[in-house]
Amino acid sequence: MKLFVYKTLFVFICVFLLFKFTVGAKLNEYEKKLQLFQSDHGRETIRQKIRDEIKKSLKKENILSSEDKILIKSFIEKINNELR
Repeated sequence: MKLFVYKTLFVFICVFLLFKFTVGAKLNEYEKKLQLFQSDHGRETIRQKIRDEIKKSLKKENILSSEDKILIKSFIEKINNELR
């Protein structure tokens, strides 16, 4: 009976460690990313990054590629047709 308990504890500890090093690490990574949205400083940082990207795109001659232009145009036409 003692041997069964030891083996069970060993397996349980191995499974727990495996979980912590694989799934747990990914969960911690996503949790840190979500904390950016929860703090005022994190939201302001994200806003500033968006502003910087918009400024960069305004300096470019063409913001959209030709393929993107076609996709957006057809999407808008489809929405217009559905609204009529």
